Amino acid sequence: MLISASRRTDIPAFYTEWFFNRIKAGYVLVRNPMNAHQVSRIDLRPEAVDGIVFWTKNPLPMLDRLGELKDYMYYFQFTLNAYGQDVESHVPAKSKVIIPAFQKLADAVGSERVIWRYDPIFNSDRYDFAYHVHYFARLAAQLAPYTQKCTISFLDLYRSAAHNIRKIGARQLSQEEQEKLAAQLAEIARYYGLKLDTCAESIDLQRYGIEHAHCVDAELFSKLLHCPLQLAKDKNQRLECGCVESIDIGSYDTCCHGCQYCYATNSAAKAAQNFKLHDQHSPLLTGTLNADDKVTARKMKSCRLAQTAFDF
Repeated sequence: MLISASRRTDIPAFYTEWFFNRIKAGYVLVRNPMNAHQVSRIDLRPEAVDGIVFWTKNPLPMLDRLGELKDYMYYFQFTLNAYGQDVESHVPAKSKVIIPAFQKLADAVGSERVIWRYDPIFNSDRYDFAYHVHYFARLAAQLAPYTQKCTISFLDLYRSAAHNIRKIGARQLSQEEQEKLAAQLAEIARYYGLKLDTCAESIDLQRYGIEHAHCVDAELFSKLLHCPLQLAKDKNQRLECGCVESIDIGSYDTCCHGCQYCYATNSAAKAAQNFKLHDQHSPLLTGTLNADDKVTARKMKSCRLAQTAFDF
């Protein structure tokens, strides 16, 4: 099975110690987001986990501990945008901290295992078309030697983020604007030798050489593992999502980056409150088990079709 760590929060940035404690313990407990009293026990032993996808804006707390993952295959979905602290209030400085972290991570694990995400893209008085083109090119120049592709997406107006989106004056791009910007970004990506794809977007941009992404990617894991995987499309994601099935071990309202567009955090205050409930030794990301919680072991098994290596 594949583990997603996590679409719901930034585990590398804020919960590294907890994560490695769970790896050592061989399991993790995860509350059902739709029913908090339903708790799944997830097997994290190497024989059950075919791969891990880390989602992060700042992997620095994890960088010196990657050796502890020697028995696992993994790659990073690394979001690095050109927004300032008015939008991403607690993400460290991009030029001094985050870009060097991206480069150091890629040096450690390889460019194929660090995927650059420039998303979500929105327009505002400050972050207009010209701004995105200019800063995407600047980032591409610095990141191209350290990654092989970039995944983009356009802002969706999630109910949980609607108030914050209005506060910063952000607006969605029309289809015409999306196509115009995508064409410019694709040209920049080609110049720097980067593949460009889109995350969970229905718009067809193939005329610009932009494919639909598979962020949790069975093909990439098969290539990295030298072994085919049998995995179905993830039915819990949006129709446009190309990801295969995985188990997410994160929790909503626990990320402290303070990104105004975030769908996974209703408010910074709630995230801060939940962060205070975090115990790095607990099997749960936040809080503890209650008497009325029901813990069920999730059935997990390897999805490898064969142990015989094959060439791609």
